[in-house]
Amino acid sequence: MNQKDRLFDTEIRKTGDFVFDDRVVSVFPDMINRSVPGYSLVVPMIGLLARQYAQDNSNLYDLGCSLGAASLAMRAAVRAKNARIWAVDNSPGMIRQLSSTLAEDDDTGLPEIRPLHQDILETPIENASVVVLNFTLQFVEPSMRNGLLEKIIEGLNSGGILILSEKISFDDPREQALQVHWHHEFKRAQGYSDLEIARKRDALENVMRPDSMQQHRNRLRDVGFKDVYQWFQGFNFVSMIAIRPPG
Repeated sequence: MNQKDRLFDTEIRKTGDFVFDDRVVSVFPDMINRSVPGYSLVVPMIGLLARQYAQDNSNLYDLGCSLGAASLAMRAAVRAKNARIWAVDNSPGMIRQLSSTLAEDDDTGLPEIRPLHQDILETPIENASVVVLNFTLQFVEPSMRNGLLEKIIEGLNSGGILILSEKISFDDPREQALQVHWHHEFKRAQGYSDLEIARKRDALENVMRPDSMQQHRNRLRDVGFKDVYQWFQGFNFVSMIAIRPPG
């Protein structure tokens, strides 16, 4: 576990062949920290935000949890009584590894984390005070994104929050080019070669489809979120919080 990411320094099977399989599971912590600027800040801040908004006797959801970094951050931070954290992912390898991690942990006095191997589009959201989509929505088919967010807001309690972290695109072509360039420079500084950067980009091209910040704001407001605030940006990666209004 926690191996160094070298998946793209040799030829992969075909373009678009990026899947969250056991190869990715074995290198995922290294991969995401070296690929997403500010990831090591975003995760503990999810815990901090969850601590402020988690309600007693409610559910917290980490949708597309991968190895459960956000779930573990929430478990460490949340003080709400009888809160339960649902860690959901459609990758069996991710859920298997998270379950193993939890089995070795001492969680006495902390909120329970329940790993769930499931497509997040099929996960019921009920009695929720916090829902996290941490670099997950970008992998959902664009036509399904509104429906997922509608389900989330319907399942959120009044005053509950959605924490949404995403890679974004930019409407202005010059800014788009600059942000991509800066991100690639970040990856080079983390030790990725130009070949690795190019191959991963090709592998993700038809799998991850980023939206612009305005598209995110419009979609969130269309489904009923009134207060949407961006709290983080690292080049073309952002995180925002959307608060469910009363009623």
